[in-house]
Amino acid sequence: MNTGEKEATGHLLDALATEPEPATEPSSLEGRGALVTGGSRGIGRAVVVALAQSGANVAFNYLDTGPESRQSAAETKDEACAQGVEVFASAGDVRDAAAAEDFVDEARGRLGGLHILVNNAGVGRDRALWHMTPEEWRTVIDTNLSGAFYFIRAVAPLFRAQQFGKIVNISSVHGFCAEFGLANYCSSKAGLAGLTRSAATELGPSNVNVNAVAPGYIRTTELTARVPAEIMDRARERSVLGRLGDPQDVASVVLFLCSEAARHVTGVVLPVDGGYLV
Repeated sequence: MNTGEKEATGHLLDALATEPEPATEPSSLEGRGALVTGGSRGIGRAVVVALAQSGANVAFNYLDTGPESRQSAAETKDEACAQGVEVFASAGDVRDAAAAEDFVDEARGRLGGLHILVNNAGVGRDRALWHMTPEEWRTVIDTNLSGAFYFIRAVAPLFRAQQFGKIVNISSVHGFCAEFGLANYCSSKAGLAGLTRSAATELGPSNVNVNAVAPGYIRTTELTARVPAEIMDRARERSVLGRLGDPQDVASVVLFLCSEAARHVTGVVLPVDGGYLV
């Protein structure tokens, strides 16, 4: 081996020496602090509980629309607290950029640190685009896309400073394929996929993983109340597995992406759709 080869080999070994060691418990989130937006019901609730079951301390927010929403948040908090972790819940609107900053700061203080962000908050206002009002367009875009941006922006300085973080955005199969009456929703979820890749590019050098999951039709109270039965039947038939998903199906994938088992995965939008997009 000549001198140049020895120097090259030495540089390679030095670089390898700085690589992080494999996690001994890649799926455990014990001691981590996690924040979930829109965490009181449906997929958000399943994610909150799954994180708590894995040992993470969890903060979540929810939109206060009355007694029913507060009751749902209280039930979610109780279920997560039963796992023996710290849980903090607060009403809030993800469309408010200043409120996002405040919630991140408060969650960090209450949980003793913050390492995970799951942007789950989302709404739908379905209507043919020629009947869609500017308010219906803005409500969906501002909640589903801008809300995620506000929270990513809020956690970015913290995650960069600590050289660690996991961000998972909840997109949708409708970010890949269109459906009648969903111009606002499809646009927001496609935009969320682009935001995921951009954030992954910018935060990757700080050891921050940014990914998204794209659920198909998932059995939640909100979905079944909003979507006609014939559309649900078509979605079931289109799925190669011949079924709709469950919130836990999504939560399990989110949990994986938040864990060190996925430490070399970033910038990915992963469908959880039973083969809907195949």
